[in-house]
Amino acid sequence: MGLYEQWKEIASAKRSQREQETFWKDYLEKEKNNYQYILENRINKLEGKLDELAAVFNMDPVIFTGFLDGINTSLVNELDIDALTPDTILSAEIDFEKLYWNMHEAKADWLYNLEQWDLILPKEKRDEITKRFRQSKMAVSNKVGRNDPCPCGSGKKYKKCCGKAV
Repeated sequence: MGLYEQWKEIASAKRSQREQETFWKDYLEKEKNNYQYILENRINKLEGKLDELAAVFNMDPVIFTGFLDGINTSLVNELDIDALTPDTILSAEIDFEKLYWNMHEAKADWLYNLEQWDLILPKEKRDEITKRFRQSKMAVSNKVGRNDPCPCGSGKKYKKCCGKAV
């Protein structure tokens, strides 16, 4: 069984509510520590043998594969997660703007609010990404109101033009 299959099995294992909360609390703390380490040390590329990198991040290779699954969409070139083995040589470049966006997407405020982001992206850039993210999630209606300008371009109100009752 591959590392990713093992990770999925561990992550979805039947546990009591308390055990489940403990498992995810522990994992999320490790994940946070990984991101702090990456940002503090300005590591823009994860390079090396998977099991050796896992050791650097104080993680078991299976758990580290779960971490890689989480960061995968923030890499310049995504990894083939299913094919990872302890001996896989990684060269995974991190796109920090995409990572910051994806942390918002995951609603991971404990990650996108890390103070270490100051070392990677200026506050103005982070604010811009946050604004674009929020705008992308806004609902937009195509409905024309009665008092809106008519979409036909006549300059009249919709109710006096194309929306006029026949």
